[in-house]
Amino acid sequence: MKNHLKHLLLFAMLTVCSVATAVAQATLKGKVVDAETKEPLIGATVAVSGTSLGSITDIDGNFTVEIRAKKAVLVFSYVGYSELRREVNVSGSKADLGEIALTPDAVGLEEVSVIASIIKSDRQTPIPISNVKLAQIEEKVGNLEFPELLKSTPSVYVTRESGGYGDSRINMRGFDSSNLGILINGVPINGMENGKVYWSNWSGLSDVSQFIQVQRGLGASALGLSSVGGTMNMVTKSTEAKRGGSAYFGIGNDGYRKYSVSLSTGLMDNGWAVTLMGALNTGDGYVKGTNYEGWTYFGNISKVINEHHKLSLTAFGAPQWHNQRGTMHYIEDYKNSPDGGRFNNGYGYINGVLTGSGYGYNFYHKPQISLNHYWTINEQSSLSTSLYASIATGGGRRVRGNHTEWLTIDYNTGRPKDGAMMTTDGLIDFHSAMEANAASENGSEVIFTNAINDHKWYGLLSSYKNRFTENFTLTGGFDGRYYRGYHAEKIDDLLGGAYYTPKKPLDFQTSNAILKEGDYVQYYSVGEIVWAGLFAQAEYTKEKWSAFLSASLTEEAYRYHDRGGAPIDGKKISDFYHFLPWSVKGGFNYKFTKNHNVFVNAGYFTRAPFFNAVFPNNNIVANDNAPYEKIMTFELGYGFSTHNFNLALNGYYTRWNDKTTRRQIGEEYANITGLDALHMGVELEATYKPVESLELKGMFSYGDWKWADDVNFTLYDDMGAPIGTYNAYVKDVHVGNSAQMTGALSASWEMFKGLKLSVDYNYAGKNYADFDPSNRTDKSDAGVDAWKLPDFYTIDLGMSYRFDLCKGLKAVVYSNVYNLTNTRYIADAKDGANHDWRSALVYYGFGTTWSTGFKIMF
Repeated sequence: MKNHLKHLLLFAMLTVCSVATAVAQATLKGKVVDAETKEPLIGATVAVSGTSLGSITDIDGNFTVEIRAKKAVLVFSYVGYSELRREVNVSGSKADLGEIALTPDAVGLEEVSVIASIIKSDRQTPIPISNVKLAQIEEKVGNLEFPELLKSTPSVYVTRESGGYGDSRINMRGFDSSNLGILINGVPINGMENGKVYWSNWSGLSDVSQFIQVQRGLGASALGLSSVGGTMNMVTKSTEAKRGGSAYFGIGNDGYRKYSVSLSTGLMDNGWAVTLMGALNTGDGYVKGTNYEGWTYFGNISKVINEHHKLSLTAFGAPQWHNQRGTMHYIEDYKNSPDGGRFNNGYGYINGVLTGSGYGYNFYHKPQISLNHYWTINEQSSLSTSLYASIATGGGRRVRGNHTEWLTIDYNTGRPKDGAMMTTDGLIDFHSAMEANAASENGSEVIFTNAINDHKWYGLLSSYKNRFTENFTLTGGFDGRYYRGYHAEKIDDLLGGAYYTPKKPLDFQTSNAILKEGDYVQYYSVGEIVWAGLFAQAEYTKEKWSAFLSASLTEEAYRYHDRGGAPIDGKKISDFYHFLPWSVKGGFNYKFTKNHNVFVNAGYFTRAPFFNAVFPNNNIVANDNAPYEKIMTFELGYGFSTHNFNLALNGYYTRWNDKTTRRQIGEEYANITGLDALHMGVELEATYKPVESLELKGMFSYGDWKWADDVNFTLYDDMGAPIGTYNAYVKDVHVGNSAQMTGALSASWEMFKGLKLSVDYNYAGKNYADFDPSNRTDKSDAGVDAWKLPDFYTIDLGMSYRFDLCKGLKAVVYSNVYNLTNTRYIADAKDGANHDWRSALVYYGFGTTWSTGFKIMF
């Protein structure tokens, strides 16, 4: 009887196991394609609803997924496409679902890709790319700044720099933002006069972006961009018009508060779609004296007119003000301060209100409006056109007068100047300065001005794409821009005095001018730039290989209006100075098996000198010898890809001749031209998903970036008058303020349905202080490298939990801790006279910070 019972139990267990095994072995396969073009969608997500099972599509759009029930709901999703849910019945151990066609959103990624040059697969395009998708943005951003989302990307180095709101910077392969191509929905946002991107102007991007693609090196952008280090394409949620909305509230360290709300109609039956979003960020700032307030607004109206025409009107802006730290400090001064790495002595209080002094306050609003028209001419060709405008206002605080030392921290030491008025607790004593101004018989002896940098920028970007055959595609277009930048200083605060008498009145002021708040002082000029470029790119794709060749030619014309200076040869407006930069680049990719590919690309281009290099004296006299910058680059790479593992390895070599740069040296500045540099290195990036619920990522990059020659430079005072010409011995000095060796490891685990945990380890090494040309004028400096910063690492933790709040309402909780171990590290440095840590000026990175937020979606 007992043996019979044992056999019965054993039979029952085997039966259960057999059934379970049979269900577990039920395998579904299929192919995910674009509903319109029928092209495979590579990397699309296939999830089994209600479970942690799933898969992603391979290079041919194919997928396999196991299910453990007779019925299942599969969820197919891909960036820029509407989500598709399909219920399937399993009658056997295998089933072929055939083609699963996903439809682009109201204004989908397909349309934006034409202008923004989005790469859908690095297996088909010979360019190294890295992607950050919406889920990663939402889960990781917290109270980080937008560029910090890219800190785990090979050869990318991001810091908060001075620590003020929006003051972060990003370098790629050792090149700063002026040498990267930064685009929003395909529209370039690099400054027209110097190429720089000030992220405080775009502080709300993390709230409205659904996708970021980084193309390192030359990139595949067909535009005539001077993207030496790479390009960043940011696609906003205007292309993802899904019906519903959300409300968010977040808190964090140092008084951080964030509120946001968004609403979208989705694509309505009449072909219209409307999306609106608004947000507010406030806080005290991690660094002392860096409180801030930043708003974000975003609106999009899209209209699907018919199957051939779509319109999309987008308006985006992020008005903000923030106090900021205006100077670096010696390491010794940080150590002696009770505030440590948060130390800042460039602020004080006026009537109880925290007030930053010179270079200690910034305000700006740069709205951007674009009207995009997408015309599908036929099955083979399309025309995408963007008409855009940006009218920006704002500036930063300066200290002027006969006694600027009263309220000034020395830019060269980070310490108060001799004669500075300071309180007993080491802050600026505005009260004493205001009393002195009120008692002066000559009006204010020291005042606040605002250095205004307004501009009006209008552009037209049009791109035509024609797929002549199944294999050959040609893209070409026009990039036109008109820009006027207004540069002036206006009196903002007389600080207790009745008026201000300038040392050197402007040309339209009397010799004994009595100036009040709002009057112009110091300088007043306008920079005018006219830009017209043509570009073309040919792509040829076969099953095993693909290639591209692109070229661009741009006409750039600069003109200077000196409204505040005296006429020169009877003129106050210069002639137009014309430049004709061009570029050519090409690449080849070969897939020698289903999983392996190799690629090579190369390019050569010239770049017009920046506006300041053409008019270095801040007047209408131009530097006729300002050279074109010349860049040559070469790249070789290898890729390996399966359905759950991806690896990319590449090496690069970039030679840059006749670079132009402008360096601030205290209240003076140096214009440097003819500087050569050599950048080369290797990059490795890998992703592994052993199961659908667990994703592991890693990257490593190693560079060797050096200045290749000695140069001479002219030093100018703050009014643009030349002081003298000097030699700078910089040959073989490492390019500074960008870690040349970086590494990252990360893990993301969906522990159970809705709960996701993540950990990110980031390492930075081989980072050198940025060179100061004024500290390299002696022959003894020749061959001496800049000070090398200590290596460091940080660890970030993240958690998100998604759940159903009630019928029709979903919710998610986000929580993040950054720099968990409170690592004390130097993020930025300027080389000192002795090229060591004692003479260097530095900014420390942030210690442990945190944020948590709650979002309701409906």
